[in-house]
Amino acid sequence: MSLHWPARFGHRWHYRRSLASRITVLTTFVVALSVAAVALGAFVVTRAQLRDTLDSSLIERARTGAQIEGLDNSVVNISSFALGAGDIRIAVLKVTASGIQVRAAGSDGGSGDIVIGDPEYAVATGDSTESLRSITSEDGEHYRVVAVPVPNQDGEALVLAQSLSSQETVLANLGVVTLVLGLAGVLVAALAGFGVARSGLRPVRRFTAGVEEIGRTQRLEPLDIEGDDEIARLGVSFNQMLGALSSSRERQKRLVADAGHELRTPLTSLRTNIELLAQARSDEVALPPEAVQEVFDDVRAQVEELSTLVGDLVELARDEELGSVMELVDVAEVVEHALGRVRRRAPGAVFETHLASWWMRGEPGTLERAVTNLLDNAAKWSPAEGRIVVTLADGVLVVDDEGPGIPDADLPHVFERFYRADESRTMPGSGLGLSIVAQAAERHAGAVHAERSPMGGARLVLQLPGQPEEPSGTSSPDDALLG
Repeated sequence: MSLHWPARFGHRWHYRRSLASRITVLTTFVVALSVAAVALGAFVVTRAQLRDTLDSSLIERARTGAQIEGLDNSVVNISSFALGAGDIRIAVLKVTASGIQVRAAGSDGGSGDIVIGDPEYAVATGDSTESLRSITSEDGEHYRVVAVPVPNQDGEALVLAQSLSSQETVLANLGVVTLVLGLAGVLVAALAGFGVARSGLRPVRRFTAGVEEIGRTQRLEPLDIEGDDEIARLGVSFNQMLGALSSSRERQKRLVADAGHELRTPLTSLRTNIELLAQARSDEVALPPEAVQEVFDDVRAQVEELSTLVGDLVELARDEELGSVMELVDVAEVVEHALGRVRRRAPGAVFETHLASWWMRGEPGTLERAVTNLLDNAAKWSPAEGRIVVTLADGVLVVDDEGPGIPDADLPHVFERFYRADESRTMPGSGLGLSIVAQAAERHAGAVHAERSPMGGARLVLQLPGQPEEPSGTSSPDDALLG
């Protein structure tokens, strides 16, 4: 377990840092790596170029010097300036019967501070045509040494050694300058990265502050959006989510307020009737049996009204998506079942039906509840033995009645929760029936609206997606007919 601790620690340490600091560190690291690569490349290329130039020049001078007549006898008097450089050491190697003699410029014998080795001896003996190498003198100075044979003189070779101190000075200065400029560049890159990170993340900080303010105050106010980049699009999406959440909260508040208002009247009436019955039972109030029965009937009606209201509220509170409960249904059969229920509740109403099959995938219970509410609404407003025409064609269910109709001012609002026109204030009901119809239509990708009927009353129209004939392969759950 302890073997993995450093990796986990490094990972957590990395993500504990702010995004701005991570961007700054990453930018600085990349720039430092780039500067180091460029500096190393420049140093290596410059060093190689200087070395190549020196080698070419040194070989050319050696070949020129080897052309001097009497080189062996006059080498001690040759000045290095004669070969174009004051830092050149000169020596002549000559093969004799007793061995190889070395005569250095400016001395009577020996090589001075030039270290002669096997490569130079090989040129003097004719085993090599030319040698070029780097050496270190006895006093620690570095030289570049070249040896060439003397023309027309067998067993002789000219050796030139040039000090590398000037090149080393140039390279050292180049290294210092590169290091200083590189460090300055890294520092500037770090500052620039920090500035860019702060500037680029300013919308994120402002966005975060706005979200924290919303979380603290619970005020779902849209955030100010600037620009058209990814952060701005995120802000737009967040504002859309806030709008949906705010709308949902408003609907919830309105539902709770309206439900409380609707529940207050039947609950008050129930409490009054129950208190009256309690007083009658304790002989505080004398009530005839007919009055007691009337109070019981009133209580029963109020309980039924409360049950209906609670059921409607539960139906409206359902917000799950249609899923496994969806089935392939014939809307005409759903309308027939709803008609059977409404006929029993409104025996005086006359229903005239014109139904054509319309197949869709949906939730049968929800569809039947919506159709039943449409028919109940028509039956409630129709006069005694009034005619109600129910038509289903091409997925459009139309319910016409002969009632008083809906005023034009109320047509846009009849599907709102708890909405009641002035004429319906004294009528029984919760004001939620048509809201359930609208919710069912929305859940099934349909639509519903109200208008004036040619029969003089109201016309309620429910549109549903689907097709007129039963599709093949109905056993597959993926055969959705919602469009």
